[in-house]
Amino acid sequence: FYPSLVFSLIALILVLIAETGRVPVDNPATHLELTMIHEAMVLEYSGRYLALIEWGNAIKFVLYLTLVVSLFFPIGLCTNQQLGWLTLGLLIMLLKLFFLSGLIAFIESINSKLRIFKVPDYLASAFMLSVLGVIITQMLGASL
Repeated sequence: FYPSLVFSLIALILVLIAETGRVPVDNPATHLELTMIHEAMVLEYSGRYLALIEWGNAIKFVLYLTLVVSLFFPIGLCTNQQLGWLTLGLLIMLLKLFFLSGLIAFIESINSKLRIFKVPDYLASAFMLSVLGVIITQMLGASL
């Protein structure tokens, strides 16, 4: 366990929230075009094209969650190719994804939407946390 992993995890979760257009950065339920960041491009679509865009956003969210879970919580990843172990690994992965999505929902519910001019500060804090994680890793002499 390295302390830099905590900084990297927090930075990646901040990037996940920003990149998927969640509440502290963007409010998908807003009706004001000036405050939209990610949802402004969706206004022109309806029907199956809107469904494809929403589906793509959901896939992006699940892929980011899977990246976070696989990098920082690799416990339960299956290395054996037997059906029982694969099923157990899938269940553990789904449990971790469910827990992390609950954490993201909790973060969304306790935060209000940032003003559009504060979003670069939010992303700069994620960048600084990741740089701090790299610096701590190099100072401790740990191999990446």
